[in-house]
Amino acid sequence: MIKESVINKKAWEYRAYEFWVQECGLPHERAEIIMENPMLRLRKHGKYFENIEGKKIANICGSNGRRAVALGLLDADVTVFDISEENKRYALELAECCHIKMDYVLGDIYDMDTNLYENHFDMLYLEGGILHLFHDIHKFMAILHKILKPGGQIVLNDFHPFRKVMPINFFKSSIEDYFDTSIHDGDVAYKDFLETDENEEIPNCSYRYYTISEILNSMINSGFLIKEFNEVPSWTNEKLPGEFTIFASKTT
Repeated sequence: MIKESVINKKAWEYRAYEFWVQECGLPHERAEIIMENPMLRLRKHGKYFENIEGKKIANICGSNGRRAVALGLLDADVTVFDISEENKRYALELAECCHIKMDYVLGDIYDMDTNLYENHFDMLYLEGGILHLFHDIHKFMAILHKILKPGGQIVLNDFHPFRKVMPINFFKSSIEDYFDTSIHDGDVAYKDFLETDENEEIPNCSYRYYTISEILNSMINSGFLIKEFNEVPSWTNEKLPGEFTIFASKTT
């Protein structure tokens, strides 16, 4: 495991389960909400996941399993890849409460056995803002391309790169340089949501923020055929872009 991944693993294993309980409720409570309408839990991405019965879907950095469980309830064969043991604990408890089987592979994506998963998945789902955790986006995209079947599809949702230079979706950036390529230390995403004096003890993460062109070109150069690029307003300011979603396929 590379140095940056060790840093991020340490951060995301510090009281993450406690945060998910605070944010989402106990697993059985969240399960009741998801089971009422699994498609609704996929938010605006639901249109990409119609008729997924029996499809093998990898939820990359699937965190606490909220999206993966929803996919499982829609009869997909879901595998989560994530680095945090605390995330895994919540996700598997959530899956059990929803009465579905879900594989959860704990480890660094960079260390994935791509020979084991080569051309394995029908779809890849990445959402919630994860690209900044991977400091070599070209290597990351090459891994994703390898594990996706020819003709398979990828749905990539992330925070808009403009957050490097402006406050969007509650995030305040101190980088102030859109074209900055440096690696930065920063708070783990849930730090400010833990209401305790002890949150200063939460370890930092290691981040690399990308431009729009870096993201798009990394996908194109890896062999993905981009079919859609959509932007939506920020949660906090409708005049600013908050997130983007890329829908692409593997042609070879």
